[in-house]
This record gives sequence, structure tokens and C-alpha cells, in this order.
Amino acid sequence: MKKSYCPIDTFINVIKGKRKSTIILHLSQGNKRYNELVKLLPDISERMVTKQLKELEEDKLINREVFPEVPPKVEYSLTELGREIHPYLKGMFRGGILFEKMIDAEKI
Repeated sequence: MKKSYCPIDTFINVIKGKRKSTIILHLSQGNKRYNELVKLLPDISERMVTKQLKELEEDKLINREVFPEVPPKVEYSLTELGREIHPYLKGMFRGGILFEKMIDAEKI
């Protein structure tokens, strides 16, 4: 995580990326295993899901817990910081719906 000139830019720089905000929104509904997240994000590759999960973990937004089983079980959850930013992402989601409605209305 790197501080920017403006706090808004700092926020956007942390959550931008292929489906990072979507991952946080999914994890706000409860802990998820890796394969569950892959299924919830069918439009990106597993490699990209892994990359985004690592970045979110590095930025302290999600936890990764490995259970000592064979095969290994890995579960992801939100950190306190991840739970704190969830309402802002939910607001952005609602804003996106407003823009999509406007775009759809222009196509008519």
C-alpha cells in the first residue's frame, strides 16, 4: 500500500485491479475457499484471482488461513480494515447501477 497525494487516490489505488472490490463484496457475505471465489469470478483467470488475492492480503484487507489438511484447505476472510471499507464499496456498487441505468436509457 502506498500513500498518494490525495486520500481518494490512495483508496482507489488499493482497490483497483481485476475484481478486487468484487472479491471484498463476496467476502463480506462470509468466508470463502479459493475454489468458491474462482467460481464467483468466471470472467477472469485463476492466475489473476490468485494475484488479486495476494495483493489484497498484502494490503491487509483480507486474511488467508491455511488448514493443515490433505489436500490443503485455504479459506479467505475480511480483516477489520476490509470490513471497514465494505460500506464505501457498496456505495460505489450502487453508483455503478445508477450509471448503468443511464447508459441503458441512452441506448433506447
